[in-house]
Amino acid sequence: MKQIWLFGALCLLLLSSCTPENTPNDRGTGETSETDQMQNSQVESSETQTSSEQVSSEPEIVADHLSVPWSIQKDGDIFYLSSREGKVLKIEDGRSEEQEVALEEELSSVSEAGFLGFVLAPDFSDTQEAYAYYTYEADDGRFNRIIRLHLQGNEWQESETLLDEIPSGSVHHGGRLAIGPDDKLYATTGDATSPETAQDRDLLAGKILRLNLDGSIPDDNPFDDSYVYSYGHRNSQGLTWGADDILYASEHGNSQNDEINKIEAGKNYGWPTIEGENTAEGMEAPWITTGSEKTWAPSGIAYHEGKLYVAALRGTALLAIDTESKETTELFTDFGRIRDVYIDGEDLYFITNNTDGRGEPSDEDDRLVKVPLSVVEEQ
Repeated sequence: MKQIWLFGALCLLLLSSCTPENTPNDRGTGETSETDQMQNSQVESSETQTSSEQVSSEPEIVADHLSVPWSIQKDGDIFYLSSREGKVLKIEDGRSEEQEVALEEELSSVSEAGFLGFVLAPDFSDTQEAYAYYTYEADDGRFNRIIRLHLQGNEWQESETLLDEIPSGSVHHGGRLAIGPDDKLYATTGDATSPETAQDRDLLAGKILRLNLDGSIPDDNPFDDSYVYSYGHRNSQGLTWGADDILYASEHGNSQNDEINKIEAGKNYGWPTIEGENTAEGMEAPWITTGSEKTWAPSGIAYHEGKLYVAALRGTALLAIDTESKETTELFTDFGRIRDVYIDGEDLYFITNNTDGRGEPSDEDDRLVKVPLSVVEEQ
């Protein structure tokens, strides 16, 4: 009997030692062993590290060595940037190529001029069409015009003139184009260094213009038989729409007194009668101004979830402006002059403009830069 008992005890001992480590303990709680907890901790740590690596806090250079880029557009994964030198810079998979642009008039090369505003048509994927704004030299002077372009192969061709003989000068050409939520084409024009033209509603200089996409005048424009949407502008270079379809425009002041304006149809924004913090009856004071102590030279702007993002040239920064508090933060101040900003999905893009003759270009300039909005909003 003693031998049988010893044999049975030995069997029980062997069975106990062979029980898998992840078998629930004798209290039936299903708790994992210390070894499993260590393994799970290592997996979670690895997953956390991978997640943080996917969203880098460092700006990503999408493309570099660009030649005087001015406007950012994007179709799918392909970028199209206008270059003041009269080309479209196509960027795909980090590779940049210059697409020729066949214009009907001689492109002007005076300061601030050239091939400026550029926006893809809403049906670009089907039509391969876009809209552009450029400065040209003619026998009787210098002008700006708004045109339709058609992409054929690897060349853009001017296919139609929508609006011509917008006054131009040595500087202050305006040039920003944008398609609004109303499917109209908006354009900013500068005062062409003749400030008094901004107050003359019969002239196209110093204005924000509004066109149908076929170049005709919309029936609901504020002034009869006129492209003029707002007037009294010195040199606006940025347009975007915020919450409730509010139109914002950036504007260069005279040395200082740069402005961000909320644009309303038919309103007079004061130049050259008022600027900065000055006021006058029948004229709109700026929504935001730098005043006489600071300058931004604001250019392209974009909106996302309660904030305006403004490209600043002389300010050498990307500005983030809270549309409720008007609190302004300077971001990405190590890139020099910033010309345009573009938001697509969860990412923000901007282009530098250090090769425009007024910056101090690095060996890599100019550049297209990408930053996740989640990173931007944490700054």
